[in-house]
Amino acid sequence: MNEKVISQYLSFILRHKPEEIDLTLDREGWANIADLISKSQPVKNVVLDEEIIKSIVSNSDKKRFQISDDGKYIRAVQGHSTTSVDITLNKLVPPISLYHGTAQRFINSIKEQGLISKDRQYVHLTENNDTALSVGARYGKPEILIIHALEMHKNGFEFFQAENGVWLVKHVPIEFIVFQ
Repeated sequence: MNEKVISQYLSFILRHKPEEIDLTLDREGWANIADLISKSQPVKNVVLDEEIIKSIVSNSDKKRFQISDDGKYIRAVQGHSTTSVDITLNKLVPPISLYHGTAQRFINSIKEQGLISKDRQYVHLTENNDTALSVGARYGKPEILIIHALEMHKNGFEFFQAENGVWLVKHVPIEFIVFQ
């Protein structure tokens, strides 16, 4: 099983469905690595060991996962849809603009309701136009939206930044979005 498949599996379990393998995540999203390893094999026929997990965490260009300082726990740093996780994040002042990549087929919906988190806890934004383009391309023909983040912040919206640099906000109203 290659690292990409295992990374997707880890995202699924640690962000969305820990109950699929009867794994417990604490409020900050941490799971015991030994439990993750032992519970993955019998249920999903995914063979994990500490070496594979640490390799995925350190080699991931998107830095989706974090291992605790003591090396015993792992978590997804953002993107959770499970309501049992509510990672404590520090409020930050965002830059003037951030980007959001989406597929063109979603533009009409975004023009009606803005950017909403849907099943996730937050809307994900980036400081990098190329990253937004890459994210948008995963879902179809990409469209890059420019978000007036600092203006939103000045209007009372709270921004956070995950460990991997992804900017997080609960909702982006239409008036703060520039469609290109």
